[in-house]
Amino acid sequence: MSQKMDFSRHALAVSGLPQNRPHTFSLTPNEPERRALAGELDVTALRKLRFEGEIRSQGKRDFVLTGRLGATVVQPCVQTLEPVTTRIDAEIVRRYLSDWDEVAQEGAETEMPEDDTSEPLGSHIDPHAVMVEALALHIPDYPRAEDAPPLGEMVVTEPGKAPLRDEDTKPFAALAALKAKTEGGSREN
Repeated sequence: MSQKMDFSRHALAVSGLPQNRPHTFSLTPNEPERRALAGELDVTALRKLRFEGEIRSQGKRDFVLTGRLGATVVQPCVQTLEPVTTRIDAEIVRRYLSDWDEVAQEGAETEMPEDDTSEPLGSHIDPHAVMVEALALHIPDYPRAEDAPPLGEMVVTEPGKAPLRDEDTKPFAALAALKAKTEGGSREN
């Protein structure tokens, strides 16, 4: 059973951030906090977690958060359920823009922006929330133990037809087969 923890104390008021120098931060959650985060992220354990960086002004009203995320995550292998330990080291960038255009209306179709590091600038910037989001995005979706047996090939087809195998879907498989056939034929002549 995971315990939900309040991390709102890490949110920084934009009005209090310096304009002429960076504001540095360093987050290293303790064991109970890591255990709570592991429960939220549905992983077995977070052995280590550290997020440090800075928030600096950019232009007159925008801010940029840059940081380095380091974590050791334990989660079950998707095949054997044995524990799999993964080391995560990632550079994180978030741009908080004051002139963010919210053109999306409720129910309207919108496209994803090309720059996925940009967000609207609100009243607070929360390095802890950025850390949790970045960690969630970097945790492997399908961890596999090193000694897990190889996955088999699935072959499905209609009765009476030749099955389509993985090798057949590779773009140059037919060309390689033709080349092998012609090379074999030229040696016999």
